[in-house]
Amino acid sequence: MAIKACVFDAYGTLFDVAAAAREAAAEPGQEALAGCWQALAETWRQKQLGYSWLRAVTDTHDDFWQVTGEALDYALAEQNLADPLLRERLLALYFELSAYPEVPEMLSQLKASGYTTAILSNGSPDMLSGAVTSAGVEPVLDAVISVEEVGVFKPDRRVYDLVETHLGTAPAEVLFVSSNGWDAAAAAGYGFQTAWVNRGGLPMDRLPWRPAHELTDLTPIPDLAGRL
Repeated sequence: MAIKACVFDAYGTLFDVAAAAREAAAEPGQEALAGCWQALAETWRQKQLGYSWLRAVTDTHDDFWQVTGEALDYALAEQNLADPLLRERLLALYFELSAYPEVPEMLSQLKASGYTTAILSNGSPDMLSGAVTSAGVEPVLDAVISVEEVGVFKPDRRVYDLVETHLGTAPAEVLFVSSNGWDAAAAAGYGFQTAWVNRGGLPMDRLPWRPAHELTDLTPIPDLAGRL
């Protein structure tokens, strides 16, 4: 069945989740952060995901902005950076995360080829709006879908159900793209055609399902969609 829609995870896939810490570390007066920003960004991301999974399995939901703030608090404490102004700055930068450089052109190519394009994300609507607007990609997206509609985080199947609800496409007509191996794998189990953007050269997750395609960045997506 031919692909009709290309649906993307947001954080880590279209938007660089390390950008906030990296950009803050380069600012004047942030020498302490400059020495540990990579470790802070890694912990921040891992706790953000971990806290979302724990909420999903315990049926205790808070929006992703709260989860992101709590994960940052842990990461700052781990690095002994008790600075409320730094916390505020990091969250402000996260709200307007930088997109990966190939994203605008890749989405424009998909739109020019007639594909429906969408985001399906754990992010809250306000978070997603901030990132999409900052990256300037709103004109090349048909839909920005948040898990807040169902009140549970990925990889719950109710999240993936939102794609057909919004776009009217059967799972087999969707190319789902994520930089999170677990997300791409779960989406494959759901029935999407899937691509894992493995920017870090990581091993494949040991799960019951596997993404069908593995890429190092998003550049090949338009060609891949045309071949499926």
